[in-house]
Amino acid sequence: MDADKSFTVVNHTAASNNPLKTGNYRWTICALLFFATTINYIDRQVLGILAPVLQKDIGWNEIDYGYIVTAFTAAYAIGLLFVGRFIDRVGTKTGYSISIIVWSVAAIGHALARNVFGFGAARFSLGLGESGNFPAAIKATAEWFPKKERALATGLFNSGANIGAVVAPLVVPWITLTWSWREAFIFTGLLGFIWLILWIWFYEIPEKQKRASQEEVKYIQSDPVEVTAQKVPWLKLLKYRQTWAFITGKFLTDPIWWFYLYWLPKFLNERYHLDLASLGLPLIVIYTMTSIGSIGGGWLSGAFIKRGWSINKGRKAVMLISALLIVPIVFASTVPEWWAVLLIGLAAASHQSWSANLFTTVSDMFPKNAVGSVVGLGGMAGAIGGMLIATATGFILQFTGSYLSIFILAGLVYLFAMLIFNLLVPDIKEFKMH
Repeated sequence: MDADKSFTVVNHTAASNNPLKTGNYRWTICALLFFATTINYIDRQVLGILAPVLQKDIGWNEIDYGYIVTAFTAAYAIGLLFVGRFIDRVGTKTGYSISIIVWSVAAIGHALARNVFGFGAARFSLGLGESGNFPAAIKATAEWFPKKERALATGLFNSGANIGAVVAPLVVPWITLTWSWREAFIFTGLLGFIWLILWIWFYEIPEKQKRASQEEVKYIQSDPVEVTAQKVPWLKLLKYRQTWAFITGKFLTDPIWWFYLYWLPKFLNERYHLDLASLGLPLIVIYTMTSIGSIGGGWLSGAFIKRGWSINKGRKAVMLISALLIVPIVFASTVPEWWAVLLIGLAAASHQSWSANLFTTVSDMFPKNAVGSVVGLGGMAGAIGGMLIATATGFILQFTGSYLSIFILAGLVYLFAMLIFNLLVPDIKEFKMH
C-alpha cells in the first residue's frame, strides 16, 4: 500500500484559468445528479414516514421493522459490491439508467405488499436498484468537474438527499391521508421514470457533449491528465490503505444516516407523540439544515483550497469541524422536542458535510477509471454497517424502549472515524497504483 508516489501525469496546457468564461453546462449535469439523488431519497424515505401507520396496519413490532430495514441495507451492500465495477465498465449514462429503472419499479412494488415478508422483499429490490446512485453520481462528477470544484459539486448533488427528505414529509402524508399509503408508494415511484427521460436526453461525457463549449471541456480537463488506460482489477484496490480509509469511514458513519432515515419519524412519534399530520414540520426543519450542511461543507473545503490550502488540509479541516459539531446529539433523547429537532438537524447537517468531503477524497486519490469501484466498496461497507445498526436498534428498542445509547454512538463515532482515516491517509493526494 504505497501512498507516497504519484500517478504518471502530463500537464494540460490548454486549460482555461477563468471558469466564468468557459460555459456552465457542467452545472446542468450537477442538477441532474441532484434530482436523481432527491428522487432516490424520496423513495427511500417513504417507509420511515409511514412506519407508525404501517406498524398498526401490518402489525409488525420493532424487531420486524429492524429486519425490514436490514433487507434494504443488505441488498444495498450486495449491490454496491458489484455496481461500482459495473458502472466503470458500461459507462455512467447506461449504468445510471439501469439503476433508476430498477429502483423505481421496486418503489412502486411496495404498494403490493401485504405483510412483513412482502415489505422485506420490496425493500430488498429497492436496495439493489438504489445502490447505483452514488457510484454513478460520483463518477459523473469526476467526468464533468475539475478537482477544485468537485467537493462543491458533490455537496450540491448530495444535498438532493436532504431535499428528498424534505419533500417526502410534505407529500407522503398528504397522499396517504387523501388516498392511502399504497398510492404514496406508487406516485413517488413514478418520479424516477420522468428523470430517466431527461438523463438520456442531456447526458454524455464532456468530449461527446455538443452542448458544452470547447473552452468548458478544456477547463474540466485542466487537471493533470492521468495516464491510466488499463482497467483496475477490483481486488487490487484492496491492497491500498487509501481504499481502506474510505471503506472504514463509510462503515463507521453511514449507519448513523441510515438510523436518521428510518427511525427519526418513529423517535418523534414515540418520544413526543407526533402523528402523521404533525411530523412534517420537524422533519422539514431537520432536512433543510442538512441541505445547508451538505452544500456548505463542499463549498468550505473548496474555498480553503482556493485560498492556497492543500487538498489534504482543506478536506480534513472540514471533516474535523463536522465531526465536532455532531457530538451534542448525545443529548437528543433527553431534551424538549424542538431542542431535539435542532440537535438532530445540526448532527445530520454535519454528517452531510462530512460525507461530501469523504466522497470527494476518492476522486482526489484515485484515477477516474477506479472511482466508481472504490465508491462502491465504501458504500457496501456503509450498508453493512447499516444492516448491523438496523438489527441492533430493533432489539434495543424492543427490550429497552430507549434511544439514549444510540444517540451516544451517533455523537462519538465520527471522531473515531476521523482518527482512523488520518492514520491510514496522512496526506490526501494522488498516488501511483502498481
